[in-house]
Amino acid sequence: MWLASRLSQKQINHLCLTDFPCGYGSWRKTKDSTGGAETEETDALLDLLSCPHSPWWQDVSWSPQAPALRKLAVLSPECLHTDFMYSYFTTLRIVDKAVSVIDDGLLKFSKLEELVLSANKISEIPVENLPSTLKILELRANRLSALNSFTSCSPPRLQYLGLSSNSLSSHRDISNLTDRHWPQLVCLDLSDCEFQNQPALLSALSTLPSLKTLVLEGNPFTLAPSYPGFTVDSLPQLSCLDGSWISAEERHRFRGLAKMSDLIVDQASATVNVGRVKGLPDPLSADENAPDFPVVTYSYFITYEFLSDQTPATLDVNSESNFDTEHVTEEGSSDADLQSNKNCLRATLKPDTGVLNSEETCHVAAHVSRHSTSKLTWSECMDFSDTHMFIVSDLGGLKKFLNQGLNLTIEEEKVLSWPAASEDIPAAKPNRNVKEKKGGKGKESPIKSGSNKDKSKDKKKKSVPELVQDAPIRRSLGSVHIPLGSLVKGDHKVDVLCDLGALHAESEDLGKKIKEEKEDKEPKRRGGSDTRQKNTALSKGKGKGKKDHEVDVQADSSVSVQLEPVTVELTVKLEKWQSASEAHQLLLPHQTS
Repeated sequence: MWLASRLSQKQINHLCLTDFPCGYGSWRKTKDSTGGAETEETDALLDLLSCPHSPWWQDVSWSPQAPALRKLAVLSPECLHTDFMYSYFTTLRIVDKAVSVIDDGLLKFSKLEELVLSANKISEIPVENLPSTLKILELRANRLSALNSFTSCSPPRLQYLGLSSNSLSSHRDISNLTDRHWPQLVCLDLSDCEFQNQPALLSALSTLPSLKTLVLEGNPFTLAPSYPGFTVDSLPQLSCLDGSWISAEERHRFRGLAKMSDLIVDQASATVNVGRVKGLPDPLSADENAPDFPVVTYSYFITYEFLSDQTPATLDVNSESNFDTEHVTEEGSSDADLQSNKNCLRATLKPDTGVLNSEETCHVAAHVSRHSTSKLTWSECMDFSDTHMFIVSDLGGLKKFLNQGLNLTIEEEKVLSWPAASEDIPAAKPNRNVKEKKGGKGKESPIKSGSNKDKSKDKKKKSVPELVQDAPIRRSLGSVHIPLGSLVKGDHKVDVLCDLGALHAESEDLGKKIKEEKEDKEPKRRGGSDTRQKNTALSKGKGKGKKDHEVDVQADSSVSVQLEPVTVELTVKLEKWQSASEAHQLLLPHQTS
C-alpha cells in the first residue's frame, strides 16, 4: 500500500538538496575563503544541475518548483528547513506510482494548489486529507466508483476537477455534482465514465454557476443522436465542450432542443453499410474441363455482428439474421467461425473495470445479432450496397461493443445440382458413355445427329428445370477485425477499406491437395516388392500422369501469379441531430400516430 505523502517525500529526497552540488560543503567558495582546486564557482554548480549531460541532472517534471528549489539549495542553502520546503511546493504530480491511499501527510503542503494523481489505484478520496488551498485536482484513471466521501467537505477553492476514466455512473454520483459541493468549479472532466442518464446529469451540472469548460466524450449517453445538441442547449453558460468552443451559430441551431417533450435522448442509432467487394478469385476459372454434372453454382455474402433492440427472434446469439437454417459446412469452417464469434462477443461485453453480474451479461449478450447481406454471384466487383440500421437502448453495452470492434467475414455458398430421377435423364446417360467409348464417331443415336451447339442447348433446356439441388455448402473465405473505438471518443463515422489479403479459389486449393497426396503416395509405390504391383503402379501412373501434371502446372502457375488482395468497403455511422428542427421532424410521426 503506497501513501501519497510517502511518494511525495521520496521525490523530494531524490532532489539531494544537501549533497553536491547543492547545500553546504567543501566545494562551495565563500567570501572569506581564498578558494582552491577543490572549490567550484556558483555558476559552475548551477550548470551541473541544469545541463542534461551532467550526472547530477534529474528529471523534475513532477513539479515546476523542484528545479527552482535545487537552484535555491545552491544559492541560499540556509533557507532549506523542513517547513520552508513543504510550503514551497504549489504543484505535485504523482502519476502511475500505484498510490492507493491519500493520507493526512499531504496537509503539510500548506500552499499546494495543484495535485495530479492520475493512473493510480485510489478508490476513495478522504477530503479531510486534502489541503484547503487546492485549485486543481486531477484523478484520471483511478478506481473511483463513488463520490460520497469526496463531496462531504470538498475543497472550497477548487476550480478544476478531473474524474475521467473512472467507474462513475450512479444517480448518487450525479447528485454530488452540484453547486452545493463545487461553488467555484470552472472546468470539469467526466470523459470516459459510465454515465447514461443525460437529462439527470445535465440538470445537476446546470446548477454550477461558474462552469465554463466540460468534457463528456466517452460516456455511453454521448452515443445518442441528441448529443451534443441537448447538452449545448441545457447548459447556456458553457463555453467549451469536449475541447471545442461552442459558437453562437451552434447555440442557435440547437435552441429549444432541451425543452422538447417526449424527446428520446437515451437511445442510439447506428447505420452499417457494406459496399463493394473486389479481389475475389473466380471459382470457375479452373473448372473448364469439369463434367456436366453436378452443376456447381457459387454465391457470396458478408456477415457481421452488431447490437440491436429488434425483435428477440433476431437477437438470439444462437440465431443468424437472414440465414437459411439448413446448410452444410465445408470442413467445419463456418460453424467454427460462428462459434468463435459468439465466444468473442461474450468476451467483448465484459467490462474493463468493475464486476458485471450474470443478469447484465445475459441482457447485453441477448442484443448481439448476426447480420448477413444478400447473396451475389461472382464478379470482379460485387456491389452489395447493403445498409442496415441498428437501434440500441443499452448504451453501456454499445460502448463496450464499439471499444472491442466489429468482426466482418466473407462467406461462400456452393450448391451442387444433379439431374432429377426421370425417364429422360437416365436414357441420356448411356449415350454419353457411348460417346466416351467410341470418341463420338458414327450415328449410333439420333441425339448425336445435331451439332454440338444444338445438343448443348437442348441438354440445358431439358436439364435445368429438372435439376435437384443439394444442401448448400458454406465456407468462410476470410475475416477481418474493424476497430470502432473512435466512435466512442467523439467521431461520428468510421469509413474503412477492409483488406483481407489474397485468397485462392477452391479449385486451386484442391489442386494443391491433390499434389500433396500424389507426393505422399510415390514413396509407397517405390517401396513395393511385388513386380506386378510395380507394373500396376506404373500403368496407373501413365494413365494419370497427364492429369496430375496439369494440376501441378495449374497450382504452380496460380502461386506465381500475384493475386489481388480482397477488399471490402465498410461504413459505420452514428446518427446525430444537426439541429433542433431535425429532432422536431423526427418527433412528428410519433405524435401523430
